[in-house]
Amino acid sequence: MRVGLYPGTFDPVTVGHLDIIRRACSLVDKLVIGVAINRDKGPLFGLDERVAMIDAECADIAAECGVEIIAHPFENLLIHCAQEVGAGVIIRGLRAVADFEYEYQMVGMNRAMNDQIETVFLMAEAQHQAIASKLVKEIARLDGNVSKFVTPRIEAALMAKLEKPTDIAQ
Repeated sequence: MRVGLYPGTFDPVTVGHLDIIRRACSLVDKLVIGVAINRDKGPLFGLDERVAMIDAECADIAAECGVEIIAHPFENLLIHCAQEVGAGVIIRGLRAVADFEYEYQMVGMNRAMNDQIETVFLMAEAQHQAIASKLVKEIARLDGNVSKFVTPRIEAALMAKLEKPTDIAQ
């Protein structure tokens, strides 16, 4: 069984993340979404909320692709998380050259710790390349429309967290 690990903070999960998840499903039999506990980033959503959002958003993708998708919180090194879940491949999404420089360094370090685990980069689709969770939260905080960047369910959760009204009742 080919197991892949797609790590991130997912605060919140965006349509860009979901695109990478859907495409990663063609590469593996089981996809573990590693939900990072990153206290330095000060996430808006708690860990349980982020895991629940991923579970809800990925249920249809898993059924559609015939791949098991599970959310797995982690706070240790990425390579250790990959070993824990039995992943043979780490999936990383790239949006821009700046992402590549950071990821290139991380791959080198991970390979030095375990050269049996490969890293695969998936380029974000053109329409998703500018999407970043940090920017989505900022747009929402400043009363901008985030419906192009997140699903209706995530938009509702974001607006509820920020205590802002939403027009999702369509």
